[in-house]
Amino acid sequence: MAEETGGLVPGRQSIIPINIEDEMRGAYIDYSMSVIISRALPDVRDGLKPVHRRVLYGMLELGVNYNKPYKKSARIVGEVLGKYHPHGDASVYDTMVRMAQDWSLRYMLVDGQGNFGSIDGDSPAAMRYTEARLRRIAEEMLADINKDTVDFQPNFDDSLKEPSVLPGKIPNLLLNGSSGIAVGMATNMAPHNLREVVDGIHAYIDNKDITVQELMKFVTAPDFPTGALIYGYAGVQEAFLTGRGRVVMRAKAEIVTSSSGKDQIVVTEIPYMVNKAMMIEKTAALINEKKIEGISDLRDESDREGYRIVYDLKRDAVPNVVLNNLFKYTQLQSTFGINNVALVKGRPMTLNLKDMIHHYVDHRHEVIVRRTKFELAEAERRAHILEGYLIALDHLDEVISLIRNSKDPEAAKEGLMQRFGLSEIQSKAILDMRLQRLTGLERDKIQEEYKEVKALIDRLNAILADEGLRMQIIKDELTELRDRYGDERRTQVVHSDDDISIEDMIPNEEMVITISNQGYIKRTLLSEYRTQGRGGVGSKGVSTKEDDFTEHLFIAHAHNYLLIFTDQGKVYWKKAYEIPEGNKTSKGRAIQNLINIESGDTVRAIIKVKSLTDDAYINNNYVILCTENGIIKKTSLEAYSRPRQGGINAITIHEGDRLLNASLTNGSNHIIIAKSEGKAVHFNEADVRPMGRMAAGVRGVTLEGDTDKVIGMVCITRGDANLLVVSEHGYGKRSSIDDYRITRRGGLGVKTLNITEKTGKIVAIKEVVDDDELMIINRSGITIRIAVSELRIMGRATQGVRLIKLNDDDRISSVEKIQQIVEDKNSSQESSEAPLPRLESPESSEEGQDNDSASEGDETPDETLS
Repeated sequence: MAEETGGLVPGRQSIIPINIEDEMRGAYIDYSMSVIISRALPDVRDGLKPVHRRVLYGMLELGVNYNKPYKKSARIVGEVLGKYHPHGDASVYDTMVRMAQDWSLRYMLVDGQGNFGSIDGDSPAAMRYTEARLRRIAEEMLADINKDTVDFQPNFDDSLKEPSVLPGKIPNLLLNGSSGIAVGMATNMAPHNLREVVDGIHAYIDNKDITVQELMKFVTAPDFPTGALIYGYAGVQEAFLTGRGRVVMRAKAEIVTSSSGKDQIVVTEIPYMVNKAMMIEKTAALINEKKIEGISDLRDESDREGYRIVYDLKRDAVPNVVLNNLFKYTQLQSTFGINNVALVKGRPMTLNLKDMIHHYVDHRHEVIVRRTKFELAEAERRAHILEGYLIALDHLDEVISLIRNSKDPEAAKEGLMQRFGLSEIQSKAILDMRLQRLTGLERDKIQEEYKEVKALIDRLNAILADEGLRMQIIKDELTELRDRYGDERRTQVVHSDDDISIEDMIPNEEMVITISNQGYIKRTLLSEYRTQGRGGVGSKGVSTKEDDFTEHLFIAHAHNYLLIFTDQGKVYWKKAYEIPEGNKTSKGRAIQNLINIESGDTVRAIIKVKSLTDDAYINNNYVILCTENGIIKKTSLEAYSRPRQGGINAITIHEGDRLLNASLTNGSNHIIIAKSEGKAVHFNEADVRPMGRMAAGVRGVTLEGDTDKVIGMVCITRGDANLLVVSEHGYGKRSSIDDYRITRRGGLGVKTLNITEKTGKIVAIKEVVDDDELMIINRSGITIRIAVSELRIMGRATQGVRLIKLNDDDRISSVEKIQQIVEDKNSSQESSEAPLPRLESPESSEEGQDNDSASEGDETPDETLS
């Protein structure tokens, strides 16, 4: 307690005792509120802090519009400091600089010319060297500000007025986010994509009771200016629901092979708010300290075209392991802590996604009401004057006589008001009217303008009377903004292992999954592939490098598990929706980016399974594995039901052999194994007993000669199925499975295709029925899709018919069957090629013996497909 002093001090007022705790509390609260309201937190309506608002308004007042010449930054800063922002010039210039940086704001508001800094942390040039002007999208923030749409308040010395908020036609708070530290609180709001935000606002206007989960179908995730990836969706979901969340960001990295044959990790996009130069410097220190191993060189190859950071890997390094260590120890993976705190009616509040949209729509509704009232008042004022003009023109001679006989303008004005019942405004306007307005043509113009103004007044009154019209105006204005400024998402969402119910958000659609010979994988919607007639030239498929071609192609639903087997006998797990999506012609992504595949190993087979948690399912199904040397092994699916990130051994592979195929069976199927030289063996699956996961297996077929090898295995699952055989030169046929007598495993087999120089060796066998379709891809990337029903059943030992036209140096690389899809007539007409004559080989009689022979049938064009 301060000491009390009694009495009066001479010449002064009495001293009032004050509790120092109360005084400090009051002073600190005043300071806190000043920081919160006037410095650190954005307004929910326009998403701006006072300094940002003053910079934009000052630039508008200075006339540096998007279509006007640039002005020196120092002049802009001086304008803002002298009129609206009585603080240091650095605060104003730094604010303007940040609004001109494409790595800081998702949608820049200032168009800068000169050195405005860099993502490496370089400082911008001094304000005397740089120039700036408003961007067009920033002028949308200021649109209609002179139409009494927002309240104005006195500036710091009461000499001018400044806006307390901007009209904000664009939802800036959601688009660009904000960050700031106040007293006792902070804000860190993420930017989003304009197209998604507009779609979300439309959905909210259409249904004010919409839930946050429903809004998330439109506004899917933050969209950062530097792109990169959002790793995991749980934090995004929490932030949208509560206003607080932790979003994990990862750099966009790709594992590539250099021209010298070395593996490289190339980073082309980095997380938001990461200083690139500092990140590289710290990474180099970690490499020198041996905390990150496997990297031989690190360099920054970024230029004006974009970012590119290259990590050269050592020969013995596993690329995916090195990349995971970079994510773990460097800022290639960072966290953005979302904390949506903004000022709502002057009070700080934490807002979820729906709250931010709600307050923005309320603000725009108020702006439109005030703008409409302003325009209505202006229109009524103009209509009032035009009515005076029309009265004067109707009594033109009397008006002219009255004015001529008046001693001064005031007397003339009084005379007009008394004689014709005009208002003071109308009388003054008539007196100010130029003589040329008295011509007949000008009279018509006045009447036409009056008619237009009356129509405008009716429309404005209708807007004020109907909230639905006002909401439609908001939607229309946002649609125009979306069409003008909208762009594609830069930040993609990849799902982490921690995401629990992510499958509920992903449609369980059919996908075509392809893997190239050099290990590029992707998934494409099945609907992108169109049906063609047999013998067509095909459509352009995967765009690959000259020495690459599609090696694996199969169909899966998005929620299926994929068991990925390599030729060295290891198995890895992935959900189908975790495979990167691409269109039909894209190359895909290196599979090393998805699984920790060892150097020198390649993917050989993939099977899809419905579940790895259903005990009845995994204990009653088996995985059949077949190697190129004819070894076969059967193991319960349960042995493969515990996914590990680094994969596990699926089979022991002997030297000189490799895994070729894998199939899922129920334990009672028939097995057919085909060899490249034209024979196949058919036996019961029961002949192969179940073995442990590490077993090597037993002999399934006997090879003949040094060039013979196994090219495929089929597990027969349907009684009405046929066996399809395809050769490397594009010939194929289907035969009845009954033609292949059942023997014991390990035999030489019977002839399945009459091998000639024209047909080439066998490359694929499939189990097919009439309702199936074939997807055939050759090494040059050409794809053809034909119906199995177009191929009539032929003898086991015949040559077959041409399925696809190939160049002399081309070969079939992949064959897959899919369910037939009925397509749109128009698309079918556009995509179908003219059918070729049906080419058939006469069937030859044959005996079911291991070393059978059959006469070669020549193709004859005896009928045409209709």
